[in-house]
Amino acid sequence: MAKKSAVEKNKRRQRMAKQYAAKRAELKAVANDRSLQPEERFQAFLKLAELPRNASKTRVRNRCEVTGRPRGYYRRLKMSRIALRDLASTGQIPGMVKSSW
Repeated sequence: MAKKSAVEKNKRRQRMAKQYAAKRAELKAVANDRSLQPEERFQAFLKLAELPRNASKTRVRNRCEVTGRPRGYYRRLKMSRIALRDLASTGQIPGMVKSSW
């Protein structure tokens, strides 16, 4: 069996987080509702713990859309600093020019 790349794992995590988002939000709302009985809240915590670990949104890593690089990521542009610099140097990003000193 071939080893799966980190990019593919991250895509799978994104799909899973999206799939379980509503269920997680519902269980969290029950678990954090202080007006409910402690037994009901505890059951919600247990059901939340039974969900797949990768269903959590915090497990998704921000990766560059161009290269898949996980570090030096600009959220607004959805790309890494290196990809941004390469695209800016070739003039492919409107309004951005490479400065030199």
